[in-house]
Amino acid sequence: MAEGLRERKKRETRQRISDIATGLFLERGFMAVTIADVAEAADVSVNTVYNYFPAKEDLFLDRSAGVTGQLSRWVRARDPGESAARAVLREMRAEVEAVSPRVGLMDGYDRFMRVIHDAPPLRSRLWSLQQEILDHLETTLREETGAAGDDPLPGLIAGQIAWIYGTVFVAIGREMLAGRAPADVSREMLVLLDDIEELLGEKVLNYAVRGAL
Repeated sequence: MAEGLRERKKRETRQRISDIATGLFLERGFMAVTIADVAEAADVSVNTVYNYFPAKEDLFLDRSAGVTGQLSRWVRARDPGESAARAVLREMRAEVEAVSPRVGLMDGYDRFMRVIHDAPPLRSRLWSLQQEILDHLETTLREETGAAGDDPLPGLIAGQIAWIYGTVFVAIGREMLAGRAPADVSREMLVLLDDIEELLGEKVLNYAVRGAL
């Protein structure tokens, strides 16, 4: 369905406010910038900002909705004969090998990470986001395997798969914050992913294998 003019203008306004806010946060720090500052810079009212972003943290982490379901999308799209964990490992390797900005492998990511590091509300929001990712993935694994509601295995496996994702993101953030080059970090993360796969047990690596079509 084609996007209407009203929807397009709303999307463009939302993106403009987010971009301006991010620039302010990178320049001054998250704690030093108010919603009123953002509204003034974007030439909109404070209420308009809140209409698009219910909390200040949403202005900086405005793409978190897409991140929440990423692991579940990878699991649902796994190949025939491929398990949930192996699908995530494959997708993570592809992103890292491509030196993808989607996993933080980009010049300037250290500034983004520094803003988060210096702002307790953002760190708290990231923790909540990690829990949302875990809950979303557990639900997906239950649906994909037909596991009973009282079966603890989907939750345990979801925790292990989320650990893969979180460990790589934390390692990338740490190295980029130290001023490393994205290409160099990429090579090291591929080695880390190999190490992670070796640490995972067969029960995790062979869980939720998709049957042949």
